[in-house]
Amino acid sequence: MKSDKPSLSGRVMSAAEHALSAEGYVSPLDVLFRIRWLDESWEKRWRHGQIACLEEGIQTNPARLVEMLDLLRGWAERAGLQPSEAEYVARTPQRERLRFSHAGDPALETAYRTHWMSPALSKKKRARLAAEASKPPELVVIIPLHKDWKCHRCSETGDLLIMEAPGPACMGCAGLGDLVFLGSGNALLTRRARSKSARSAVVVRFSRTRKRYERQGLLVEPAALAAAEQELGIAPSEIV
Repeated sequence: MKSDKPSLSGRVMSAAEHALSAEGYVSPLDVLFRIRWLDESWEKRWRHGQIACLEEGIQTNPARLVEMLDLLRGWAERAGLQPSEAEYVARTPQRERLRFSHAGDPALETAYRTHWMSPALSKKKRARLAAEASKPPELVVIIPLHKDWKCHRCSETGDLLIMEAPGPACMGCAGLGDLVFLGSGNALLTRRARSKSARSAVVVRFSRTRKRYERQGLLVEPAALAAAEQELGIAPSEIV
């Protein structure tokens, strides 16, 4: 029987070269997207902690995935790329570490997390890319259009919700009940408050006219907002 390994090798190489050219580095996720083994909708569910591991949404078997990872590593090493392990965490308040494989084998998980960086990048650029790759994703809180929703944990409702795997959750149950709302409008204040807040979340509302979610502001820790206001000489009463 004719082996399709050369075909997969060529696909992996082509995907990796395109990603490297565009970004200066290549990751297994880049390759999975480009060879069409992973759909963005499944990746989104995984990022939100709605599936146990990424392999649940990958359209091939575990053996082929291991082969793909081996091909990528071999190509990267021959090209002189430098490995950098990224930290993948869920887009949830708990920030749990995301799992890639069904088996959960440490060596396999490391292979999935490894980004391969171009040696042509400066040390500063490589450090910035590594930091960006491991940066926790922003939490997204929704202003619901209707008040008839119920928290899947406590069955209460509220002005804000965050989506979890079982359903919507209120701010108290999600561990965000102590945060305060900072409306859009003052970009400098928003940046300062976010940088000082250990926890934050983007607040959005769905626009029926534009058919999309639009940003309304930010949730931040009260002390962070107060410190940012003080630095900029803004009184709390001036914030919209």
